[in-house]
Amino acid sequence: MRIDIISVVPELLESPLSHSIVGRAISKGIVEIHVHNLRKFGKGPRLQVDDYSYGGDAGMVIMVEPVYRMIRELESERDYDEIIYMSPDGEQFDQNMANELSLKENIIILCGHYKGIDHRIREHLVTREITVGDYVLSGGELPAAIIADAVVRLLPGAISDETSALSDCYQDGLLSAPVYTRPAEFNGWKVPDVLLSGNPRLIREWQDEQAIARTRELRPGLIDD
Repeated sequence: MRIDIISVVPELLESPLSHSIVGRAISKGIVEIHVHNLRKFGKGPRLQVDDYSYGGDAGMVIMVEPVYRMIRELESERDYDEIIYMSPDGEQFDQNMANELSLKENIIILCGHYKGIDHRIREHLVTREITVGDYVLSGGELPAAIIADAVVRLLPGAISDETSALSDCYQDGLLSAPVYTRPAEFNGWKVPDVLLSGNPRLIREWQDEQAIARTRELRPGLIDD
């Protein structure tokens, strides 16, 4: 899989994409992630990529031309399954979407900044708009890192025990059951006896019951769905 991320502030993505599961997946050749500085196609000595908006609204807007040129350059080298714009008013990102994107071969993620991007980019270049929540951030870089992390960990070989990803929250539409480790008792706080029983059937039944109960308590909307 290959992920190309277009950003005005590529430095914001250096650490999130260089460590832990994502960093190891890159080093093992499971995924390629390339961050592109939009200012490559900026104008003038300041490599300008933004301008004032028509209509006089406050805030600067990323211009259509540098984004167009960057995307067309990338498309000249390979075909892309999706060109995603990280937008506060896009589709809500969830685990099902992460599963879907993990099956793609090549995707572009465009990070907005300032007041947003020229709407013609959204009309003519972007194939999908995604949000990570109903709030506004300074730019799309952190959301892009979230998308990349959620998708990459699903790729075969990214996690040493691939069954671990299959038991994550939301994979079956429920929150995960509580998890415990050694010691079996600490400060008078005990691990549930069933987890110490060594009986896989009883343990699985307990985990299923706990997952349903926690989801009903903490995220009842998932149960309704």
